[in-house]
Amino acid sequence: MNLLSTERQQAILEQLDKEEKIFVTILAKNLGVTPETIRRDLDILEKEKKLRRVHGGAVKYHQTNNEPHFEKKMNLRYDAKATIGKKAAEFIQDGDTIMIDVGTTSIHLANSLVGVQRVTIVTNSLAAAEVLNNRLENKEFEGKVIVLGGMTNPTQKSTVGALTCKMLKDFRFDKVFLSCGGITLDNVSDYDLEESTVSSAMIERANQVFLLADSSKIGNESFYRICSLSDADYIICDQDMPSTWKQQNLETMLQWITAEGDVQNEG
Repeated sequence: MNLLSTERQQAILEQLDKEEKIFVTILAKNLGVTPETIRRDLDILEKEKKLRRVHGGAVKYHQTNNEPHFEKKMNLRYDAKATIGKKAAEFIQDGDTIMIDVGTTSIHLANSLVGVQRVTIVTNSLAAAEVLNNRLENKEFEGKVIVLGGMTNPTQKSTVGALTCKMLKDFRFDKVFLSCGGITLDNVSDYDLEESTVSSAMIERANQVFLLADSSKIGNESFYRICSLSDADYIICDQDMPSTWKQQNLETMLQWITAEGDVQNEG
């Protein structure tokens, strides 16, 4: 296939319309050019704000400080998030004290919680609190739900701010379940500064940190840093760990859990 650069770049954009992330190696093979040529094309398209470069490829361009409305996010990659939430619920045991953050995947976790006893759940998600309260009322699990106070964020159905972080200092959690906007080999990040600050405070108070991330978040980087990837103990995702990440010996640092499979590393 011998395409002009403009034709090749148009083909790249058309592929990106079909997928949330495209990869240099696959594009190079499909378009019959070298990876270096594809990287140059991606650089040009990024400068034109038609996509955003990430590790190994590119994702659709978006303003990193402009988080979609909660209701819109709930409909994005719904099946993947539901599968991740269900898998995450399997790690909650009788007597656990847990923290659930404001991400939409956390709602699927709340919807999947069943059968456990004496659990204490703390959350700054008003949406998750409503789901959990209904499940408590229906006796689908046994325990109590604590909602953190603070300034409300109506578009994300959450509480944030200094008061929220202050309340967190009085807790210690067995496990914290966090959604995020992106995960790279270096950092975990999200769209909103206020919510990211609360997430960072949650991590400091937890014995185990679970990151709930669908595959579109892998290799992506959002506006505000939450923590280093080394601060996480588990990633629950709907895809296997990328081969390029395995080459970095990431499996020795954390456990990667595929939502439809088993833990890839037990050590």
